Parts: sequence; C-alpha cells; structure tokens
Amino acid sequence: MDRLILFRHGKAEAESASGEDFDRRLAPRGIEESAQMGAQLADMGFAPDLVLVSTAARARETWAAAEPHFAKARARFDDDLYHADSGRVRREAARAGAGAPTVMVVGHNPGLQELAVQLLTEGSAPPSLIARASRRFPTAAAAVFLFDDDGRPAFDGLFFPERGLGGGD
Repeated sequence: MDRLILFRHGKAEAESASGEDFDRRLAPRGIEESAQMGAQLADMGFAPDLVLVSTAARARETWAAAEPHFAKARARFDDDLYHADSGRVRREAARAGAGAPTVMVVGHNPGLQELAVQLLTEGSAPPSLIARASRRFPTAAAAVFLFDDDGRPAFDGLFFPERGLGGGD
C-alpha cells in the first residue's frame, strides 16, 4: 500500500427505525457531504484502488454517495470495521494493501480519528496539525497518508467537509 485514505462516514440520523446503532442511515446532509468529499478527493487525484467499507448502514451509504467519483475502485464490505479500533483499521488496511496501491477505509470514530493522529505523529507532522486532528475529525472528514518502502507514513492531506454557519458535527 502506497497511500491510505481514511474517510469517516457522513452525518447520520440520530436513531434508526430498528433502534440499533448499526442501522442508522445517513441524514440528507450526510449524503451531500459524502458525495462532495468523494468529488474533492477525486479532483485532487486521491483515487482508491480498493475501498474497505464498514457494513453499518451509514458507512455503506457514505460509500454509495462517494462511489460515482471513483469508477475504478473495488469495494469490499467488512463487518470487522464497524466501530473498529485504530489497530484493527490499520491491520485491515495493511492486509488489503498488499494488492492495492491506494486503499480507502470508510468507517467510524473513534478508530479513524485515533489512527489519523497516530499516523500524523509517526510521520512527524507539525504539532498544529496533530492538534487539529486530535480535536476534531468530523463526519465526512478524510485524512490521506503516503507510505514509504519501510511502511513509514507521511501526511498527504486532511480534509473537512464544507459546512455553512451552524453546521456542527
């Protein structure tokens, strides 16, 4: 794996019809922001070869909204990514990355945020950037990292969705 893209699911509804967190769907804002983030990443040349997607409804819908911008990407839905910790996300991405130069993970906090902060720290990113990612990794945010031949990460981008006034997480 040469590049890893961590993509947090879009803004979800507060509750699902079933009452289960796993079944929470995207709110209209989540669909829009997920599509916009997909377009932004694609416009910048961050196109995944393989996308690992949590099987939770909100993650699957995030990928569905972003997918049109990544025509060549293969998606794999992974039960183990539902609320996975940073270690599990990293292991799954590394395993998948053996056959894919660019891997995207569509998943959840706190695992994605924790992994983004770990990779920023390992890659000696500026303290201000590490602090920014530590404070906030909102819905539909993405963090991009390059990896050298020894597996060391380097920061390649941190992107938050555009929101109007009053648009919290």
